[in-house]
Amino acid sequence: MATELLYLNDAYLRTFTAGVAEVDAESNRVVLDQTAFYPTGGGQPHDTGTLGGRAVVDVRKEGESVWHTLEGDLPAVGEQVEGEVDWERRHALMRTHTALHVLCGVIWNEWGKAVTGGNMDPLSARMDFEFDPLPEGFGPRVEELVNAELAADRKIEVSFLPRDTAVADEDLIRTKVNMIPDSVREIRVVDIVGLDKQADGGTHVASTSEVGRIRVIKTESKGKGNKRIRLEVVDG
Repeated sequence: MATELLYLNDAYLRTFTAGVAEVDAESNRVVLDQTAFYPTGGGQPHDTGTLGGRAVVDVRKEGESVWHTLEGDLPAVGEQVEGEVDWERRHALMRTHTALHVLCGVIWNEWGKAVTGGNMDPLSARMDFEFDPLPEGFGPRVEELVNAELAADRKIEVSFLPRDTAVADEDLIRTKVNMIPDSVREIRVVDIVGLDKQADGGTHVASTSEVGRIRVIKTESKGKGNKRIRLEVVDG
């Protein structure tokens, strides 16, 4: 069954009640009719927390269903359970994801380069861009520009557009390859007002100042036309 994704509209939702729709005893996991847990995808790792007092150790989306892998016994189909997201981890990932969008916006606006890949952990991340080569003094310069945008306290807004409208706007798809499945008919758009606006399904903070600051740890070449930036997020 299709799981309603509560985090798409409210990334700050920490607790929720849901019904158990499916049970997979062999893999010790369940599908809920709705969830605030983010499943691994788009370079963002899954949330953790508890479901009916049981630890949630993995969250995966398969088709329209979100599967929650649990420790311990499983609830029964039809049972109502209380979910609670590990807020410290979630908020760290929100800060990190927003920092990456600011990085994308800065690089797009300053150098016009597309994203070729990326991945994140709580408060650390890497992102690849289509540079060949990196400009001289790039690391310190991009760190300065990103931190200036974070300090500007830009508001972050979420909206939803019909797929045809969204994909027709080249600026909304910032990755080198459009990875949005054809089955997705409504595109979620994350807008860092005045800086960056792109299609994205992840969780974000409400304003850039909530991120803190970033430090560029390393820049490296990952082949011709593909350069990697490693960063960490720190308190402002």
